[in-house]
Amino acid sequence: MKFINFLEEKIFFMLFQIIFIFIVSGMLFFVNIPLYYIAITTLLLTGLVMLYLFFAYLSELRKYKKIVSMVDNLEEKYLISEILHKPLNLENKAYYYALKQACKAMNNKIGILEKDFSDYQEYIESFVHEIKTPIAALSLTFDNNKDFILKSETDKINELTEQMLFYARSSNTEKDYFVTELDLEEIVHRVILKYRHYILNKNIKLNIHNLDNKVYTDEKWVVFILSQIIQNCIKYLDKKDKIIEISSQNNKNNIVLTIRDNGCGIKESDLRRICEKGFTGSDRKKEHATGMGLYLSDKLCKMLGLSMEIDSEQDKYTEVNLTFPKNSVTKPEL
Repeated sequence: MKFINFLEEKIFFMLFQIIFIFIVSGMLFFVNIPLYYIAITTLLLTGLVMLYLFFAYLSELRKYKKIVSMVDNLEEKYLISEILHKPLNLENKAYYYALKQACKAMNNKIGILEKDFSDYQEYIESFVHEIKTPIAALSLTFDNNKDFILKSETDKINELTEQMLFYARSSNTEKDYFVTELDLEEIVHRVILKYRHYILNKNIKLNIHNLDNKVYTDEKWVVFILSQIIQNCIKYLDKKDKIIEISSQNNKNNIVLTIRDNGCGIKESDLRRICEKGFTGSDRKKEHATGMGLYLSDKLCKMLGLSMEIDSEQDKYTEVNLTFPKNSVTKPEL
């Protein structure tokens, strides 16, 4: 707030003071006071008025900065009316009342939306848990009957429901978060075993080495992340000799898990967008693509304190690097 803007707000006060000074000067003139003293009195009164306005401006500026600072430092800004002091000025009291009522209505609305979202989230989780049982039964039946086409379709349904469950939980990881020491090789082999039929059917060669490392993270979430990455590797392998290479590197401050395939790669213009929600790419096969796998993986990595970096060259390769920090347990961001 500039001083000139403050003076614009005080225009009526200034006009009143100017009129008052002219009246005083006129009265002094009519009682034959010398013009010299009248001029001094006029200047003195004008100076006092300007001095008052300047100090009033400084006081208003301090209040303005204090409120702006309070708002900037408040995480939940819709609660600002709870920490503001009730003003004495009638006009400001009206604004304060309007703000108080608006915040109250907003808080009530937020409460209703949070309850609705919580109920919906509980329903989704319950539904997924219930539906996974018959899906697993169907998958086992098709596996026993060696009907791998129907088993493949059933597995896709299972993957989509699992993705739905993790999406529903991704905003509340603190309720389902447990850090343990994990054997990296065991985790990777569990994910590979999960997709063994796809790997065998596509004649994919696996090159797995240097996985004898321990990492500290949540087992359930990291298995989901690796599953999404391996799914993408399998889905976009289009060479005659299909290869997925998985390895790890033990560094001083972290352990880096690298998953690389020699598939169709990612267009350079798409590379920066592949972790966006719903983005399926402009030149890769879109069959069964939802654009949610890498989005969820990236989101969960951030919550787990991991980092996921993706490098690719179109028609040559795609490489994903998952970095697990050492000697620290990162709590999920609330």
